[in-house]
Amino acid sequence: MSIQATSSVASEQQTDFDALTKVTDEIIRSVGTVIEGKPDVIKLAVTVMLAEGHLLIEDVPGVGKTMLSKALARSIDCTVKRIQFTPDLLPSDVTGVSVYNQETHNFEFRPGGVFANIVVGDEINRASPKTQSALLECMEEGQVTADGVTYTLDPPFIVIATQNPIEMEGTYPLPEAQRDRFMARVSMGYPVESAELAMLGHRTGANPLTTIRPVTDSRQIMELVETVQQVYVADSIQQYAVALTTATRRSADLRLGASPRATLHLVRAARAAAALDGREYVTPDDIQTLVGPVLAHRILPNTEAHLSGRSAERILADIVRSVPMPQARADDRG
Repeated sequence: MSIQATSSVASEQQTDFDALTKVTDEIIRSVGTVIEGKPDVIKLAVTVMLAEGHLLIEDVPGVGKTMLSKALARSIDCTVKRIQFTPDLLPSDVTGVSVYNQETHNFEFRPGGVFANIVVGDEINRASPKTQSALLECMEEGQVTADGVTYTLDPPFIVIATQNPIEMEGTYPLPEAQRDRFMARVSMGYPVESAELAMLGHRTGANPLTTIRPVTDSRQIMELVETVQQVYVADSIQQYAVALTTATRRSADLRLGASPRATLHLVRAARAAAALDGREYVTPDDIQTLVGPVLAHRILPNTEAHLSGRSAERILADIVRSVPMPQARADDRG
């Protein structure tokens, strides 16, 4: 490739990254008008979306889990459906069901709640494990199989699910296979006093969600996803990600380590995080920052660790400290 052609490709790539920064800043600003004082949480949600992952928001009731998912959905001009998970919800309510048409004398498929670009699953762990499992195929393969027929879900497809801690009344713990399909888990946490005061001033009247207008659409989101896929990941960074997940499988404090899918999600999320920061390459810091959100909900501390009060996050922090960070080299930037 000639120097002129190389320069043209680099210029086009820079234009793509500039467009990504502009659009994502608008999304983050839009969601931030509703979710105050949580910029890191909003940024992680956008990161997961650009990495084509699914997001699990876990926290106590009333801290804005559903508000965050709705605000992100309203900021994008695409199809959105909400599924309120309850103990009596059926798998067919999620995926769809075939209904007999008296006029045509044929069965017709009526799509369920997952047939949308953004699916908001509210209080997912209040549904039975059987209903929760209805999401497994669509979250991993982007399709739904019903009555022997496979239906493809239109991209972009992201599930943003909320759940209360399992010690809350009327909850069912998510099975390991379900948790592993979520790219990241985030906790909202209580707002700082200044943000809570601002919330009281803004929400005494109309619902703030009504003020949100779309700042992008599904087509542009897919273009941004393609831009994220251009982010360079050096061999040393990939080896570092593998070393971290392998260390979880060997840890004496864990009875279940991170899966190979977790390694893939970690690198994909790091790509998106680098792009959000305006970089065309992934650094070890990108990997380290995402270890907690991407891996903590997948691993299971053993009985001894649990009794000694060692949380999954604390165990992961020890693992990160024990795994050598790769040295920066010239080829790490592509």
